[in-house]
Amino acid sequence: MSQLDDDVRWMRLALGEAAKGQGAVEPNPMVGAVLVRDGQPIALGHHERFGGPHAEIVALRRAGESARGATLYVTLEPCCHHGKTPPCTDAIVAAGIARVVAAIGDPFPAVNGGGLAALAAAGIPARAGCLADEARELNAPYWKRLTSGRPYVVAKWAMTLDGKTAAASGDSRWISSEASRRRVHDLRGRMDAILVGIGTVVADDPQLTARPPGPRRPLRVVLDAAARLPDDGYLVRTAREASVLVAVTDRAAAVDRGRLRSAGCEVVAFPGDGPVPIGGLLDELGRRGMTNVLVEGGGRVLGSFLDAGEADAAEVFIAPILEGGDHPRTAIRGAGRVRMSDAIRLREIQVERIGDDTLVRGRLPQPWRIRAGFATD
Repeated sequence: MSQLDDDVRWMRLALGEAAKGQGAVEPNPMVGAVLVRDGQPIALGHHERFGGPHAEIVALRRAGESARGATLYVTLEPCCHHGKTPPCTDAIVAAGIARVVAAIGDPFPAVNGGGLAALAAAGIPARAGCLADEARELNAPYWKRLTSGRPYVVAKWAMTLDGKTAAASGDSRWISSEASRRRVHDLRGRMDAILVGIGTVVADDPQLTARPPGPRRPLRVVLDAAARLPDDGYLVRTAREASVLVAVTDRAAAVDRGRLRSAGCEVVAFPGDGPVPIGGLLDELGRRGMTNVLVEGGGRVLGSFLDAGEADAAEVFIAPILEGGDHPRTAIRGAGRVRMSDAIRLREIQVERIGDDTLVRGRLPQPWRIRAGFATD
């Protein structure tokens, strides 16, 4: 086996380690590390939680003195600055690591090539580029936030085989199976925010929580231009227990803004008398350090994100049932596309059976990906 084959083998193991931090490390990136000596792994580590030790440090501590002379495989360039933790480059040099292979450089301004340069200056051969595309995809939300200032948006919906998200009456409980709903709760528990429109709140009175709780406690966000969120709904009644942000525009009367604030909701106002601007809202969530946002509907809200070009990925749960009605309760509405050839085509599609349901996952092409150095769409 060649050196390149060995590098790919161990980097793939490091990427698997990195993924274990999903939902717990944001707004930091997921990072994994593997220490190898004489063709054998001697220690693995990953960044386990925000503010905790980085993957390299975890692996070095586990290896102890046996790290001396080993090769370090790490999915992201080691940091070289003082943040919440000391520089990883100092620890790598002190441990006597012989060689460092990184998947990709870190675009964070305080690093951005400085980590590899510091290692090289200390006499440690260090390079990036091993499984770079896979490493970028793993941390696509991190790249988007650094590139655009906005969080990564996952559009999620459940629908019947004939494309309906509810019956004509509005009833939608339940389209997907219990197993699919458990998967949704797992997804919610890794998000910084869960977002719906006022129509969904009025129709379904949702909780917008992860049950059981996941590693994150997402902010509950409602697009509600006119501040119609009802006082007797679950979101308002529990606003002091789990945060609720109500995005309004100039259409919202002062008395209704005050009513919601008095109940414990945070009201964020955007100028204009139209719908809440998607870009402006994402800028606000990005300023709050959010990395992942789940948009759960309804159809007009999901359509507004697609029309604005701000959906990054889709998670679609398809149930093997037929509703058959002649009504507009479909997953995505909005302006749509005039020609089918202009329709958005998902990339990197994954299909999974969950009981009788089918989960289709994929990502949408986005301009920020090209700017961030991702593979061309």
